[in-house]
Amino acid sequence: MQIGLLFFISGFWGFFPLFQAIFTFPQELMMLQKERSSGMYRLSSYFMSRVVADLPMELVLPTIFLFITYWMAGLKASVVNFMYTLLSLLLNVLAAQGLGLALGASVMDQKAATTLASVIMLCFLLAGGFYVQHVPKFIAWIKYISISYYTYQLFIGSQYTDGETYPCLTGQCPIVEFPSIKQIGVHFGLHDQLMAALGLLIMVIVYRLIAYIALMRIGVTKN
Repeated sequence: MQIGLLFFISGFWGFFPLFQAIFTFPQELMMLQKERSSGMYRLSSYFMSRVVADLPMELVLPTIFLFITYWMAGLKASVVNFMYTLLSLLLNVLAAQGLGLALGASVMDQKAATTLASVIMLCFLLAGGFYVQHVPKFIAWIKYISISYYTYQLFIGSQYTDGETYPCLTGQCPIVEFPSIKQIGVHFGLHDQLMAALGLLIMVIVYRLIAYIALMRIGVTKN
């Protein structure tokens, strides 16, 4: 039950900031075209101020959500485990927001961007290893670019260790043998957890870089 909840949290807080971020640039397209063409400010100034301005609300809501849900679900009552889970969740939110910014800036059409985002996130969730545990090999590579995949690994690592067990038909089985954990190959070592966090951090940066490059085509700045 807790493992399912952790995957649900990663999915929900992937979709929510993604769709919030998609509308950021399309809604300001006309204003951006006008002000960019008149050379009122540098694109980098606009981009950074727009992204930073949204951060407080983007990070406060998932933090409040986790403060309530974490203790209700009976997850490990430890400050270290809670902070581990919270930081993993915030990385997930920032990566999903970055993907939304990139899609919105690249497509600049709200309906098309929303449809594309839905398809991409559903693919990420299905390839994450929880809902579908026997992913065909020809699409199994999707998990390596999936936000849900890396977030799920961090969530599992924040709550369980190699030596833990769970109730099964034969009594107690190692947690590493739990189907949805075994399928995605979660490793509890520090190196593996750091690599999962690094994967999300790269997405946070790369998606925003894509969004910035996509915005460069909007308007013509006067010299």
